[in-house]
Amino acid sequence: MKKISVKNSGIIRLKSFNDFPDGHLFVGEMLRDVPIKIKRFYIINNLFNDKAMRGKHAHKKLEQYIFCLNGSFVLNLDDGIKKQKIIMNNPEYGIRLGPMLWHTMKGFSKDCVILVLADNYYDEKDYIRNYEDFIQQLQAAIQKKS
Repeated sequence: MKKISVKNSGIIRLKSFNDFPDGHLFVGEMLRDVPIKIKRFYIINNLFNDKAMRGKHAHKKLEQYIFCLNGSFVLNLDDGIKKQKIIMNNPEYGIRLGPMLWHTMKGFSKDCVILVLADNYYDEKDYIRNYEDFIQQLQAAIQKKS
């Protein structure tokens, strides 16, 4: 897994146990391996459309961790200054999707299964679904700090 260079992101690594020939076990414990109190999770699969693109938003406050449990996909991260593309294809590694981080997912393999863990319940008011609004809110936050 390569280093994360965008803001409001990072990598976590789950414990991994190879129980050959009976499979591979990945373990993550809340507030230990996964540094949030999990209030919501969701799973994405059946991504058969070659042109499918998911995400296309940022959150004002929500903290999430995304894992590719099976198959692969491309995760694009954008903090408003830097952009980074990450190939997700190993369930041992999760990527932090922190607040004010634009993200999109695409290039899904037919067998792709995604797991996302979130630190809060669904709240539509926390979403920024327009990229130009995202950039404006980032710029406003920067001006407020200075």
